[in-house]
Amino acid sequence: MSGTTEKVTRTPVQSAAVAVAVVFLLVGVAGFIPGLTTDLDSITLAGHHSGAHLLGIFEVSVLHNAVHLLFGVLGVVLARSAGGARAFLLGGAVVYLALWLYGLLIDRGSSANFVPVNEADNWLHLGLALGMAALGLVLSRRVVPRDGRRT
Repeated sequence: MSGTTEKVTRTPVQSAAVAVAVVFLLVGVAGFIPGLTTDLDSITLAGHHSGAHLLGIFEVSVLHNAVHLLFGVLGVVLARSAGGARAFLLGGAVVYLALWLYGLLIDRGSSANFVPVNEADNWLHLGLALGMAALGLVLSRRVVPRDGRRT
C-alpha cells in the first residue's frame, strides 16, 4: 500500500497560538488536580470564597478552571489559520488586560470578585496580556524581501 503523507506547515503565529492554547488547557485541568491545586476540597463554583489555589498561589474556582479550558479549546480551533491564531493571541491580550484592570479596581472581598483573582493573578494577567500581544503582533508581521515582493 502506498499512501501520501501531507506535511502540515504552520506559520510561527499558529505555532505560538497552539502553544499558548495548550498551556491554558493544562492549567484548566491542573486546577482540578489535588496536589497541584491546594485546598481543592474548598473550591467553589465561582466567587472569592473559593479557598483553592493552583500551585498554592493562584486563586481558582470551577468557573475559573472552566474558562481556562474553553479558552484553550478556542485557541486550538482558531490556530488552524494564521488569521485565527493572530485573533486568538490579540483578542486574548485584550481579555487579559481587561482582567488585570478588573483585578486592580474591584474590592477583592466583595461579590464583584466572582472570577476570583488575587495579587498573583493580577500580575499573571498583565504578563499574559503583554506576552500574547507581543506574540500576535511580532509573529504575524509580513516580511517584505529586498525585491519588494510580500511573503
